[in-house]
Amino acid sequence: MSPSARRATLAKDPREVAGMFDAVARRYDLSNDVMSLFQVHMWRAVTRAAVAPAPGMRILDLAAGTGTSAAEYAAQGADVVACDFSTGMVAEGRRRHPRISFVAGDATALPFADESFDAVTISYGLRNVQDTMAALREMHRVTRPGGRIVIAEFSTPASRAFRAVYRYYLGTALPAAARLISSNTAAYDYLGESILAWPDQQALASLMQQAGWRGVGYKNLSGGIVAIHRATRPRHDPRGTAAAL
Repeated sequence: MSPSARRATLAKDPREVAGMFDAVARRYDLSNDVMSLFQVHMWRAVTRAAVAPAPGMRILDLAAGTGTSAAEYAAQGADVVACDFSTGMVAEGRRRHPRISFVAGDATALPFADESFDAVTISYGLRNVQDTMAALREMHRVTRPGGRIVIAEFSTPASRAFRAVYRYYLGTALPAAARLISSNTAAYDYLGESILAWPDQQALASLMQQAGWRGVGYKNLSGGIVAIHRATRPRHDPRGTAAAL
């Protein structure tokens, strides 16, 4: 299969996912701008406010891509590690942001010690992980007690009428637009399919609680096209990282 035709399936085989993102690394940010109708900038600003980067704060940015968000956290004085499963994304990120630490790593088996970070964040990447619960538990493991998680992910529009329009966009308009601006239209077929198959806001909140996170809450953006979930790792949890509510 040629690089331009690479895509992942909903089985989310790690090699397929990594290969797909390797193929789109160079034009990834431009494509995101256009496909989101430039709303991605607002979504990123809200996510950044939830992470609340500050001098001396140690942040793990998972599914960091080319490091766009990681660079914004670093600009606020935080000590940021950008981690992505795609080596193509990591290479492009290092080229663009040589002062940021980039690490190739799998969200289900993070290459970091327990309680290493004050905050862990993942934007539009959890949906692509093969084992969501394993990733949530790993993020819990590497976060210090009292630290927080911030997840930005595509979700389910709150309005039934808007939901129907959005499904049409994902199934018809998005692939058509991808043919005009992207070198990998197959990847955007996967994008629409993976969003439609992803749990809604309440279901993701429940998974986070099962993984040991507490104080889980979420905020809808753009009518629920995107949801920002936030939670904390309890300071004292005798049941460990896999504790359920």
